Amino acid sequence: MRDSIDDDARHGVSRTEAESAVRTLLRWAGEDPAREGLLDTPRRVADAYGEWFGGYAIDPDAYLARTFEEVAGYDEMIVLRDIEYESHCEHHMAPIIGRVHVGYLPAGRVVGISKLARVVEAYAKRFQVQEKMTAQIAGCIQRALAPVGVGVVVEGAHECMTTRGVHKRGVSMVTSRMLGSFRDDARTRAEFLRFIEGSDRR
Repeated sequence: MRDSIDDDARHGVSRTEAESAVRTLLRWAGEDPAREGLLDTPRRVADAYGEWFGGYAIDPDAYLARTFEEVAGYDEMIVLRDIEYESHCEHHMAPIIGRVHVGYLPAGRVVGISKLARVVEAYAKRFQVQEKMTAQIAGCIQRALAPVGVGVVVEGAHECMTTRGVHKRGVSMVTSRMLGSFRDDARTRAEFLRFIEGSDRR
C-alpha cells in the first residue's frame, strides 16, 4: 500500500490534485462529494484515468523496434483486422469504441502481429481525434518497417454524438490512411479492402 496518495504523481500533477478535481466536478454537477456513495469516486476516477490514458507513457515506435527478416522471401500482403480499441474524444472526453484494420506490404521485414495491436492500443489510450489516430498508426508502421505500402482503416462509435448533442445512436465513423502502394496502386488498395470487408461486424 502506498505511504501517501501523492506517491502517484503523474505529469507534474499530484494524486491529491487529481482527486480534488473530481470532487470539484461532482459539486459542479450538483452532487455532494461527501455523500457515502461518492466517497471513493475520486479515487476510482483517478485509477480509471491511469488506465484509460496509459498511452501517454508508451512509445509506440518501441513496440515495432524488433523486426524479422527470415520470412522465406514472403512479400505478399499482411493484414490484421478487427483490433478492438477504446479511446476518448479530446473534445468532450467521451468514449470512442471501435476497431482497427491494419495491412502492410513488407519490403523484407515483418513484425510480430501482437505488436501491431499494441501500437493501436498505445495511440488509443490517449485523448484522440479519430482522423489523427488513424494517421498515427499508419505513420508508426511506415517508420518502423519501411514497407512497400501501409493501409489502416479505423471504425469508431463516438459517445460524444450518441449521449449528448445530436443524440444519434447506431452511427459509426470510418477513417482510412493509405501510404505507398496502398495509395498509389488501386489493385493493392482494393485487395486490402476486400480482406477487411469480410471482418466480423458484431
